[in-house]
Amino acid sequence: MKNTLIPSVAIAGISHHGSDITELEQFRFSDEASLLADAKVRFKGAVLLQTCNRIEFLVEGNAAMAETFLREQGREGFRVLEGEGALRHLLRLSAGMDSMVVGEDQILGQLKSALALSREHGVCSPLVERCITKAVHVGVEVRQRTNINKGAVSIGSAAVELAEDLLGSLDGKHILIVGGGEMGTLVTQALAEKDLTAIYVTNRTFARAEELADLVGGKAVHLDELLRYAALADVIISCTAAPHPIIRYDAVCDAMRGRVWPLDEGKKPLVIIDIAQPRDVEDAVGDIDGVYLFTIDDLRTVSERNMNNRKEEALEAYAFLDDELTQFVTLLNRAGASDLLAHLHSWAEMIRCRERDKAAARLRSSGAPAEEILDDLSRVLVKKLLNDVTFSVRRCAESGEIESAQALVHAVTTGDDECFRKDDCED
Repeated sequence: MKNTLIPSVAIAGISHHGSDITELEQFRFSDEASLLADAKVRFKGAVLLQTCNRIEFLVEGNAAMAETFLREQGREGFRVLEGEGALRHLLRLSAGMDSMVVGEDQILGQLKSALALSREHGVCSPLVERCITKAVHVGVEVRQRTNINKGAVSIGSAAVELAEDLLGSLDGKHILIVGGGEMGTLVTQALAEKDLTAIYVTNRTFARAEELADLVGGKAVHLDELLRYAALADVIISCTAAPHPIIRYDAVCDAMRGRVWPLDEGKKPLVIIDIAQPRDVEDAVGDIDGVYLFTIDDLRTVSERNMNNRKEEALEAYAFLDDELTQFVTLLNRAGASDLLAHLHSWAEMIRCRERDKAAARLRSSGAPAEEILDDLSRVLVKKLLNDVTFSVRRCAESGEIESAQALVHAVTTGDDECFRKDDCED
């Protein structure tokens, strides 16, 4: 039997697969609360997921509704999936299979945060919540069953890996980390095992910079000292949540003028890796002599290598996800039939109560034997309950659809899968 999804679910958005960092920035919603408020008017439920390399909009509705809504929000160039395709994408996303760094764990927390935001703004329907909750559960399970998240599996660790690729080694280097949030923590953790000369950590909140620096024996610096320490650093990895660039062209030019060390023959080159979204570093910084600027787009080579190293785990993960998808679609379809079943049972209960009351009245007022009254009651119930089925069977037979008539009778009398026509049972 085809396992087609009955509930209406769609997901629309863009990701690193088809969009560069500039396109992601332009597509991003700076006011998430406003978007969810608009979505609340149009959809039963909606969730907005925004990360450094993707924007996803999940709704209880169809693809056309999601597409129209996003176009009204001024967005173009996005893909839309609905039904089973939308759920498949969501499960693969939660498993880290669709991530730039395959198997990364951060997506699980990001999905939970997106769901919490949806709840907060009153736009989280039971169906949407069930989808996200299932995705997170499957994401945890697939990581436990496979080694898909083994090794360096985060954008932060990929940035460190890129720095190693560029410099050959990080031994003896000075690294400046800008940002103390989740990504800054991941970068710091990835650097902990490296034989560095110094790690500097700066953040808008100095106390947070101190916490991170203490984890790796580094030095916390105030944000207004950023460019002073940029003059000392071999690599800057920037990952704040600032809405605008914090590392600007003129300031980096000033920092580069002071980058001559006593034993160096000339100016030391500076590698800057900007993994923030929106970007922390002005584009023009990459034009400065001696500065090598990289963004999330440049992590693709690390991502490809990461995927090649996990081919076997990926195959195992995909098989598991396909099984989970089939089970989840069945579960949602079963839940989707609840309203129909409630109506059916309510209709049958109405007939039962009406005929019961008639029989009770006869028992009180007539001299007819109880057996006769009960027999009449049972006959009336059978006739009433089968009246519509009888009509449908006759109509099917009259129109030449005798197989449909047989299937309907079989479904009512046995309840097994013979009620499905053969061509509907084939994939």
